[in-house]
Amino acid sequence: MSQSVIFHIFAFILGAVVGSFLNVCICRLPRKESVAYPPSRCPCCGYRIPFYDNIPIVSYLFLGGRCRSCQARISLQYPLVELVNALLTLFLFMKFGVSLTFLVLFVFCSALVTITVIDLEHQIIPDVISIPGIVVGFIAAFFLPLLGWRDSLIGILVGGGSLLLVAYGYQLLAKKEGMGGGDIKLLAMMGAFLGWRAVPFIIFTASLIGSIIGIAFMLAQKKDSKLAIPFGPFLAFGAILYIFFGREIIHWYFNLGGGGRG
Repeated sequence: MSQSVIFHIFAFILGAVVGSFLNVCICRLPRKESVAYPPSRCPCCGYRIPFYDNIPIVSYLFLGGRCRSCQARISLQYPLVELVNALLTLFLFMKFGVSLTFLVLFVFCSALVTITVIDLEHQIIPDVISIPGIVVGFIAAFFLPLLGWRDSLIGILVGGGSLLLVAYGYQLLAKKEGMGGGDIKLLAMMGAFLGWRAVPFIIFTASLIGSIIGIAFMLAQKKDSKLAIPFGPFLAFGAILYIFFGREIIHWYFNLGGGGRG
């Protein structure tokens, strides 16, 4: 087995292990509980989960998706979060290799996975992730070759400021709140990690995909336009899309526009 394959396997395992911890955060942060204590237990019978029943992805398959003690069903969310984070980590490693950029974006994407699931389930974005994330992203920008502290600082201001203006404008026109402060702080965090150039791409992508899915969901559920759909997951999707394909998509778009004028 080549060294490259070993590194790729390690990246996948690392993502899955961290994904297991993300499940703890997803479960406990909305309830304002400690993510360190007590150890993981079955929510139905209180059975303390031993290490061999807590192996990411594998334990879920081995147990048939049920608690060893009471046979209650284990949510499919647990292996899905572990698998998604494992794949994201693998793809980040394939793109950036062993580098500080990989490490920083690994932390960033893991935070986005956590935020996405919490926002889908509870329609909140925990400040305990987004606010420290802004600080971490800005500090990391001093050491990342593809970014820089100025781009990061402008990204924070543009990211948070743009959604703040949208939220204020909507509230002014509709006389009600249409966007939570969590989305504003989340986009500021994205600007800190990815720079100001990523912000328009993320907003456009999130708005486009969110509108398509939102309309389809409302038609399927026969709900009116007042249906509340969390925007955080679409912002997270836009940010991840930018990491892997953003520059190529932007380059393709401007080349397409230039070709049309010729």
